[in-house]
Amino acid sequence: MKAIKWLVSPSDRVTRENVALILARLFNEHEKPRVLIIGGGTIGQGMTPFYEDQNIELVSFDIYASKHVQFIADAHSVPLEDNCFDAVIVQAVLEHVLDPKGVVDEVHRLLKPDGLVYAETPFLQHVHEGAYDFTRFTESGHRLLFKQFGLVKSGVNSGAGTQLLWAFEGFFRGLFRSRLVGKVVKLCLCWLMLLDRLIPESYNIDAANGVFFLGSKANAAVGDEEIITHYKGAQKHAKF
Repeated sequence: MKAIKWLVSPSDRVTRENVALILARLFNEHEKPRVLIIGGGTIGQGMTPFYEDQNIELVSFDIYASKHVQFIADAHSVPLEDNCFDAVIVQAVLEHVLDPKGVVDEVHRLLKPDGLVYAETPFLQHVHEGAYDFTRFTESGHRLLFKQFGLVKSGVNSGAGTQLLWAFEGFFRGLFRSRLVGKVVKLCLCWLMLLDRLIPESYNIDAANGVFFLGSKANAAVGDEEIITHYKGAQKHAKF
């Protein structure tokens, strides 16, 4: 069963690299960094280092109880004081909240000056979590959402190949009215995810399954022009 789960949802190389970068920056500036994980009811893909490193003061919460959280709360209104974390992680959460900007404002409030935020959010994915799935973001739209933060790194954490796999799963699930059929198709075509590495980053940006943003808390928001020029997709020099 674990082998099957790994095939259809392998450890994300991009996430691992980003987590390594975050940890390197944190430990370069703090002896014992304080990290908050929003939506930490389960350990997210690639997030294990935050839970295992004894030199990290980890705080985690979700809307339900689990062994991985210290308290239950709504991410729109976190019952913690201002400027108290060196980093905040928001993985696969913002698509499930009613007001993504409100949650990002809370992240900004909770972070210390120059504190880091890391988010992963879907772009081209079919609905998951049923009625509790509300929003999708392009890579540029994700940057706009985090306009109160300076850019450290952003891009695609799962690309066009993974997006195609999700599309096939959703298509066959609907065609046969069967979740099981969708999962079988996903297992048979899981090799499509490997194609992400063969597709240039600019094309993956325009057809991404999911995007990420790593930034640092800033005193002023970036302007609209900077958001527009941020675009890194394959249509950058297209003439409309």
